[in-house]
Amino acid sequence: MSITATELKSNLGKYLMLAETEDIYITRNGKVVAKLSNPYQDRVDVAKSLFGVLSNDMTLEEAREERLDTI
Repeated sequence: MSITATELKSNLGKYLMLAETEDIYITRNGKVVAKLSNPYQDRVDVAKSLFGVLSNDMTLEEAREERLDTI
């Protein structure tokens, strides 16, 4: 998403919430001058990639044992 610096000043709270899920580029006179982004997005992406890795009928202890057996 790209917005002007004036738009950011007028609606800062809105864009702070949006920055949690997407990068926001701030422009001045048609040129990008800054980027507003979530510093933890990489961690969020990694966590989301792990959902569904374990089957629903497997316990954490079983998963741990299986993992230790493969090491």
